[in-house]
Amino acid sequence: MSTNPKHKQSAQGAAEPSDGQDPLLRRQLLAVAREAAAAGAAVLAERGRGRVAADTKSAAGDWVTDFDRRAEMAVRDVIAAARPNDAITGEEYGRTVPADPSGYRWSIDPLDGTANFVRGIVYYCTSVAVFGPLDETAAATPAGKAAAAAAAASDAPADPGSPAAPGGNSLAADAAAMDAGTHGWLAAAVNAPALGTEYYAAVGDGAWLVDSTLHVGSDARRGGSATRAQRLAGGDKEEAGRLLATGFGYDADRRQFQVGALLGLMPGFANVRRIGSAALDLCLVADGTLDAYAEYGTQEFDWAAGALIVAEAGLPVLRPRTDPGWQAAGYLDFDALPKEQPAT
Repeated sequence: MSTNPKHKQSAQGAAEPSDGQDPLLRRQLLAVAREAAAAGAAVLAERGRGRVAADTKSAAGDWVTDFDRRAEMAVRDVIAAARPNDAITGEEYGRTVPADPSGYRWSIDPLDGTANFVRGIVYYCTSVAVFGPLDETAAATPAGKAAAAAAAASDAPADPGSPAAPGGNSLAADAAAMDAGTHGWLAAAVNAPALGTEYYAAVGDGAWLVDSTLHVGSDARRGGSATRAQRLAGGDKEEAGRLLATGFGYDADRRQFQVGALLGLMPGFANVRRIGSAALDLCLVADGTLDAYAEYGTQEFDWAAGALIVAEAGLPVLRPRTDPGWQAAGYLDFDALPKEQPAT
């Protein structure tokens, strides 16, 4: 696979907002992301004990629940109320593009880690992120206009203002806009109600954690408290016993490729963890609990928020440019990732 530096984004060397972007707007976007993620997490927090009823989507174990659907509607309601002209891409209800689009698009996963949720495993969350122009000056350049037009064309449904099929966004168009320095992921929030943790970030403003399970003075690794946010900076690159996180798909051929790739990535790591939520894998890299994460074939809504949080924690990030593609972050040799397979 290519290791062009443009494929990578970290807090150092990432496209950061210039003087052309209103800091107030960036804070507003972050506030909406946090409120929306909290609204989705509040639905998930209604889960009682025991196993949750679920329907199968595309394969055995690829489940969807009523919680997924209700959480996505809760997230959408917050975004639509605050930003009625923004587009939304969600896992359960696809794309919604307003009649007069603003140029900003939200990517939401109402319940990342559904299998964990169904089985009563606590690693699940609501993930929300927004993509748009880094500043008005750059967006107005010919390159910026071309990139924005390509992204808008790939996102527009046949009937504007109506939901469309999932997966309508274009990774290539978004990547071109990021390469041009005109657009990027601007704000993100990941809220894990069973863990009592909220991660969030805005481009150029760092990554943060609020952990409601910790008491003041706790020496737990993540730090933070219910009332004071802890800035994240990853773990120790030289620490012994390094842990690599990954995930596996539902398709048998895809899973065989992923397992084979994992064997090639393991040198330099003491062990591997499979947590079951890509968003939380990325956040755990950002807070130093894990050292690296790599997974092949994830969807944009799986990584959109977590990737920005890792980048703002100052760690390298690789976002997919093709579908399927590699999502990776942390202290990992990106050159060791096997060649991407073409979509079938």
